[in-house]
Amino acid sequence: MAPTPTVSPVTGKPVPPHYIHSSTLHFQDTKGRSLLLRGVNLSGSAKQPNGQPSYIRENFWEDAEAGKGDFMNNPLNLDDGSAEIHLARLRAWGFNMLRYVFTWESLEHEGPGKYDYEYMDYIIEVLKRCREWGFRVFMDPHQDVWSRFTGGSGAPLWTVYACGLDPYNLTATAAAYLHCEWPNAEDPKPEQFPAMIWGTNYTRLAGQTIWTLFFSGKTYAPKCIIDGKNIQDYLQDHYIDAVGQLAKRITEKANDLYDQTIIGWDSMNEPGEGLIGHSDLSRIPDEQQLKKGPTPTPIEGMRLGMGQVQEVQVWNFGGMGPYRGGHERIDPKGKKVWLSKEDDEKRGGGKWGWTRGDQWEMGKCIWAQHGVWDPITSELIRPDYFATLPNDTSRSVDFVQDFWSIHWLAYSSRVRKHHPEAIHFIQAPVLHQPPKLPESFLKGRACSSPHFYDGLTLMTKHWNWFNADAIGVIRKKYWSIVQAVRVGEGPIRKMMQGELAVLKQDTVDILGKYPTLVGEIGIPYDMDGKKAYGFVDGGRGEGDYSSQQRAMDCSMNACDGPNCLNFTLWNYVADNVHEWGDNWNGEDLSLWSSEDMEPEVYTDESKASRSATPLIGQGQNTFTVSTASSSTLAATPPKKGRVAMTPASIEEGDITPSLILDGSRAVAAFCRPFPIATVGTPEQIDFDIYTTSFKMSVRVRANDVASEGVFTEIFVPYVHYASSLGGPTSGSKDYNTADFTSLNSSSLGLVDDVDSGTISSKKEPGDVSVRSVTPTGRLSLDIDIVLSHGYTEIQGQTLRWFYEAPKTGEAVYSIEIKRNGGALRRELGYVQQGSWLDVCPSGCVIA
Repeated sequence: MAPTPTVSPVTGKPVPPHYIHSSTLHFQDTKGRSLLLRGVNLSGSAKQPNGQPSYIRENFWEDAEAGKGDFMNNPLNLDDGSAEIHLARLRAWGFNMLRYVFTWESLEHEGPGKYDYEYMDYIIEVLKRCREWGFRVFMDPHQDVWSRFTGGSGAPLWTVYACGLDPYNLTATAAAYLHCEWPNAEDPKPEQFPAMIWGTNYTRLAGQTIWTLFFSGKTYAPKCIIDGKNIQDYLQDHYIDAVGQLAKRITEKANDLYDQTIIGWDSMNEPGEGLIGHSDLSRIPDEQQLKKGPTPTPIEGMRLGMGQVQEVQVWNFGGMGPYRGGHERIDPKGKKVWLSKEDDEKRGGGKWGWTRGDQWEMGKCIWAQHGVWDPITSELIRPDYFATLPNDTSRSVDFVQDFWSIHWLAYSSRVRKHHPEAIHFIQAPVLHQPPKLPESFLKGRACSSPHFYDGLTLMTKHWNWFNADAIGVIRKKYWSIVQAVRVGEGPIRKMMQGELAVLKQDTVDILGKYPTLVGEIGIPYDMDGKKAYGFVDGGRGEGDYSSQQRAMDCSMNACDGPNCLNFTLWNYVADNVHEWGDNWNGEDLSLWSSEDMEPEVYTDESKASRSATPLIGQGQNTFTVSTASSSTLAATPPKKGRVAMTPASIEEGDITPSLILDGSRAVAAFCRPFPIATVGTPEQIDFDIYTTSFKMSVRVRANDVASEGVFTEIFVPYVHYASSLGGPTSGSKDYNTADFTSLNSSSLGLVDDVDSGTISSKKEPGDVSVRSVTPTGRLSLDIDIVLSHGYTEIQGQTLRWFYEAPKTGEAVYSIEIKRNGGALRRELGYVQQGSWLDVCPSGCVIA
């Protein structure tokens, strides 16, 4: 391995000790160690304002029309002490990386050029807390299907008007489906909103139109001029300016956050391609992966947008993916999705302050205005209009290379203006390969950040005994979907690991030798009709997250193996609830929920909350009461004699079982061992959740720096390796751990430091059994370590592995870690293999 640079490849200035290099396949610290950055997205709650989850229609339009947008204390409440608990929990789970979610709407909801600086200052304060707790962060300008007002999140309402659309008529014309207006605006039933149908808004008229205008308005909609600019420039300039304002605000008010905490900026989350590249507007493209519900072809969508009745295909989603059903008649009942001239004066330009060009005819489909079809005869005139350049039909277009990359160059330039050392996290459209980008822009400060989900599990909300290689299908690896099918958990795990290997190889083949970080990966927790919440089968299965654990473990295993990938899980939502999940479009992917915290049991009815419900099998005077509501998770004062929870105490291992277990969901799958920093290059990491066997091999070269101060660090979680977790946990209690008696350290050749909570094994390489010695009755590790080289020390949940580099050439070193006595018992509730009812029959009480 070449010596680590001591100066920045961008500015040429000496790099500070906290600097992270990104010019090799792995991130590196200034000591030359390979880093793995693993954590979560914080958070889906930032997608909407306070009091406006996606299922509530009241004030949905009215507040946005008034320019309102209260995003304060999303994703973390800084006023009630709960932010510290959430960040402490994330650190205790071993996470060291956050993808920080914010939206364009949260920055510029009041109108074009009117910025919410108060919210920007709130973001800065949250980032300061993240710094205190030791997190690295990359910033995520998040969106889904453009905007809350087109069924997702991201852009402010005025951008929909700027595109000439009437947002009030989206549902009637099937131009987009909104959670709060499903199935119709007159009689909404949001609880019936089909799973993941929100994603189909990318391929409905509103999404197809806006994304086409955003990326290629100058090419395909030259008549759409607003304030003297083409709509493409108008939208992109405002978007880039809004993100630039945030970046500038951080520079002005907390410049020291850069590089020490904020290491880079993601590109726009999951952008849509609109109609760009469509070869036939009369057909649903074969490559369109997501088809669900009534699914118009592009021309049918345009006709619906002009108020014309259409018979459209209906698609369902099953175990083998989407399949055609029947047809459905959609009647807009005279409503059009195109804003009339009169309404534009009231709700569009007349309200928000822009002026349209004379050639832009209001109330008429802009694609008809550009000769794509005739709304009088309904005839499709140019079915391949978006497949080529309008002025050169011999030139086929490529969305990513021809349009997305041009936008990225402008965006990344603005980011670097305010954050010169920023690592560009490059997120090409979902499952697309990234484009070739100029090294003059990358400058050794880049990372590919693709997203990956187990699509079958996500869409069906069920862990299936079969699956299919989605990336292989998209890349045309198979002649039939049947070839892509894998049956059984072993083949599925191998397949999924291979899929992520493809994404990692894309980075190398196209961008060069840069790291890969999976920006989103996760699983739905509301599987099988919300069985784990007790919503089906008379409550049997409540608390059983075994299916979720298997699904999550499969995804996490895909990041391990030879891939050794960085990732940020989607996601951690502090106000997740069982009924509505993450409070956005029926999604429920949060690793934690206050409603999964163990209840306290009261026999005094006067102490019961208003919403208390009887325990199964108990008398009418026994109630369960949540120890923390979703909105007021208050910090509990430390017990007398205990050290208050601080970043230092978490690092030292002063962690209660309740912090890491209570409210967590399938924690055994995502809280897993991994190498935080490695002297050399990690080649393979494998973890067996059921045996606790963790194996790691590392390639060490003669020029790798290894010394007493430069060592490999491995996260060894209490979740799997604690000598005991002290029994069932409660959100309101700090259960005392067992009174651990240390092993005879002299017989093991151990040197312990009780004051620091550190223990080291300084014997020759081989099999060493270690129970870490910690003061004040804290949790401790009880592990068996097999080393090929060197020795180890333990502090808290961190194992330090010391070894010398080979004198010449290179060598592969290995380590294996297991819990003495095997995996912790399932009845502690985190290696779930059965129901809580199997553990605790109806006659017992968990107190």
